[in-house]
Amino acid sequence: MNTDKFLCEAMILTLAGLMVKIIGSVNRILLSRLLCGEGIGLYQMAYPVYLLLLSVSAVGVPVAISIIVAKKTAKNDHYSARRIFRVSLVLMTTVGLALALLLFSAAGWMINSGLIADSRVYYALIALTHAVFFSTVLACFRSFLQGYKFMMPAAVSQIMEQFVRVSVMVALAFYLLPKGLEYAAAGAAFGAVPEGLAGLAVLICFYFNYRERWPLKENICGVSEESVFYVAKRLILIALPVSCANILVPVTSSIDMFLVPNRLISSGIAVDEATTLFGYLAGMAQPLLMMATIPTLSLAASLVPAMSESFALEDGERIEQKAATAMKLCCLVTLPAAAGMSVFAGPLSLLLYGTDKALVAIMHTGLAIWLLRMQQITTGILQGIGRVSIPMINMLVGIAAKVAAVWVLTDAAHNIIDAAWATNINFAMAVGLNICVLYKCGICFRWRVIAQIAFAALFIGVVIIYGY
Repeated sequence: MNTDKFLCEAMILTLAGLMVKIIGSVNRILLSRLLCGEGIGLYQMAYPVYLLLLSVSAVGVPVAISIIVAKKTAKNDHYSARRIFRVSLVLMTTVGLALALLLFSAAGWMINSGLIADSRVYYALIALTHAVFFSTVLACFRSFLQGYKFMMPAAVSQIMEQFVRVSVMVALAFYLLPKGLEYAAAGAAFGAVPEGLAGLAVLICFYFNYRERWPLKENICGVSEESVFYVAKRLILIALPVSCANILVPVTSSIDMFLVPNRLISSGIAVDEATTLFGYLAGMAQPLLMMATIPTLSLAASLVPAMSESFALEDGERIEQKAATAMKLCCLVTLPAAAGMSVFAGPLSLLLYGTDKALVAIMHTGLAIWLLRMQQITTGILQGIGRVSIPMINMLVGIAAKVAAVWVLTDAAHNIIDAAWATNINFAMAVGLNICVLYKCGICFRWRVIAQIAFAALFIGVVIIYGY
């Protein structure tokens, strides 16, 4: 697959991601106005449980499917690719059903044990059980088609899913609101079920459409048929570290919640002031880090099968070319964004939050935009060349560095600044280790080009400071 096709696929996913974000923003506004704070609170207590289950079922195995299928198709072994899909579909269906039953049976326990404080969340949890199953199966179809480098099905399904979800959520919330907030929140949560069904229907249609183009028989002579046990074992061995790395992302965010307020209080800051400072960091600065995720996440999603294909063909030149292109695009998007966020910290805080008191937190968190996206891209490259466990290990090292930085640096003298820099240290450590591993694998980057982009972003930042 040439670089132009790789960039085209990334662009398709990026445009789809932008549309999904726009539709999701409309949904958030409508739902907030309809349910108000209390109803949104009930919904938000249930939805993270659903996302946690999806991080286990619908992240690791799909990445594994995409990697293995890309390697098989690179060698024109379509028979084995389809066989891997059939085995993975059975595996994902079983996992999805098991997790759906787990959520259904554990919903009452989470309420009764006090793990979830408000008993009204029970209805929303039950409404999400079916969504876990459909979303897990959907992820299998999507990753298989991405392994074939077909990104259009993923883009179309994402847009369709979001549109159906928003429509059903708002309609059910409005219809059930007279019966009580708990039922309205459950109706909003149930929107994830038709979302999964709609996406699954779209992907199945694409699957049968594309299947006519694939050869019916194996194209490589002498290739022995892999056993079901062997295929399942390969999928699980690749999926486990990917799933663990994905679970570590919310763990990283939780570090600030547990450590930063306590360190501020122990250094002499009053409880209410520490809570306020933490709100500036976690509630105002860190959400801005996600603003530039769409291009880089799309780039990483298309990068994994592209790298897997070149790695299977042992095409070192193409591997390095794609890695360098991905890194250049990442820097073109994120370095100006990081500079802009740091320079415009005050105006951004005032515009978005109605106060300029989050200026310090936003300014010192700006660098993390670039570092986080670099971590995503280098993780995608490592996964594509089969080093799936390395990003998880490096992320653990980064988390340990962040814990140490928060514990040692955060105090009353430096306010929230050092806590913000602990996030930068976290991602910098993970990125640095990822790059070291890539260099050992013979994958180098064009640092001169990256330095030019960084200089241009810095120059623009200085001009903005004096010209604003």
